Amino acid sequence: MNTVYFSETYYDLKSLLRTPSFFIPSLAFPLVFYIFFGIILHFSQGHPGYLLVGYGCFGVIAPALFNFSVYVATDRAKGWLTLKRLSPMPMTAYLCAKLLSSLVFAVVIWALLLLLATTAGKVTLAPSQYLLLTAILLLGVIPFALLGLLLGLTFAERSTPAIANLIYLPTAFFGGLWIPIMLFPEALQNVALWLPTFHFAQLAFAVIGADEGIAWYWHVGYLLLFSVVMGAAIRWRWQTLSGD
Repeated sequence: MNTVYFSETYYDLKSLLRTPSFFIPSLAFPLVFYIFFGIILHFSQGHPGYLLVGYGCFGVIAPALFNFSVYVATDRAKGWLTLKRLSPMPMTAYLCAKLLSSLVFAVVIWALLLLLATTAGKVTLAPSQYLLLTAILLLGVIPFALLGLLLGLTFAERSTPAIANLIYLPTAFFGGLWIPIMLFPEALQNVALWLPTFHFAQLAFAVIGADEGIAWYWHVGYLLLFSVVMGAAIRWRWQTLSGD
């Protein structure tokens, strides 16, 4: 059984590494943005680690969201998902493989951001803060992996990348991953409260004391509820796949 999980993860990761359209934007976007805003322009919003955390959240979301949405939609369109469902292999191996390969990319992105921040960005945090941030960022990808899976199971292969981007970029911006929501008009600040990206980022910002002051359990509660809703929708959609 462990061999099946390992093999699925290995081949999923290998497939991603053979797809430049996936791994180049996933690695480049958060790094380029951080270099430009965090190092060249020295934008810090009162804390040298602000952009490190913001772009860390931005960076780790992408692999999970797009690996699940785009590639599940592709597997579904080409019949691979049906074949896997009919095979003796447990579908948990397929899903765990995608989650683990997404986490590998998330770790690489976060490590590169840390390298940039602690050298060129001159960001200095306590070891406990680095460890807590890493834990939050890696656990925080799960709700977005579930969202990506729902998109991949629902939309057509050609439309899924555009739909995923239409969700990813606006929610990253309005969720405060790029600039603090306090700089937005009040109406947009209220919108942020309904976005999973906001609650994810606030948990991470709280580690460096740059959050909006909302109690952590509200953020955790929102993300748990969001995950439950996504899980329920995925279960329903999974049961209807045979009718596609």
